[in-house]
Amino acid sequence: MLWGEKRMFIGHFAPALLAAAVTPQRPRLGMYFIAAQLVDWAFFALLLLGVENMRVVPGITAMNPMDLYHMPYTHSLVGSACFAIGFAAIVWLATRERRVSLLAGLVVLSHWSLDLLVHRPDLTIAGDPPKYGVGLWNYPAVEMPLELLLTFGALAVFLARTRGPALPAVVLGAVLLLVQAINWFGPEPEAVTPALSYTAFFAYGLTTLAAWWLGRTRRAKP
Repeated sequence: MLWGEKRMFIGHFAPALLAAAVTPQRPRLGMYFIAAQLVDWAFFALLLLGVENMRVVPGITAMNPMDLYHMPYTHSLVGSACFAIGFAAIVWLATRERRVSLLAGLVVLSHWSLDLLVHRPDLTIAGDPPKYGVGLWNYPAVEMPLELLLTFGALAVFLARTRGPALPAVVLGAVLLLVQAINWFGPEPEAVTPALSYTAFFAYGLTTLAAWWLGRTRRAKP
């Protein structure tokens, strides 16, 4: 499969778009997109290093064949909170804007909350059982429209609160649809290999680049 594992992908960018919408004077959309997938950037890096692990178990959920059995540092609530605090601190040092840094941290933390909706029970509070997950991956008719609604609803809010040329918005929307379609309908992996991490990095980088371009072209409406 081209984009790593089948998981909620573009839905994670909804909080990033909403954060940019409430700070439209200088919408740092690219930065918020990094925040939205920060723990997955870290997960796929730690997967390469063998620090966190997953395996292919066909049929484990209707949408995702991956058994995410060991990811205590990135996908525990405590671990996600540490990433959120650290990223917020970096943003504060770079911008000296309290509101932006707080929102950046909340966007990072939102990743765990959204994963809780779709994952089977494989998320933890602090790395050890019990494990949690509502399991919407087993209900594609619910998960798929929900993800599209979250993402493009948030994009609509951002565009409504800012002004700028249409092309970057169209490009971002097209990129989001493309990568999500591949994520949903591409061939399933037969094994966990480094290619999963590298293609995930490419997908995250591509969407972030498109978001950065859009953010650079938008300004708050008068």
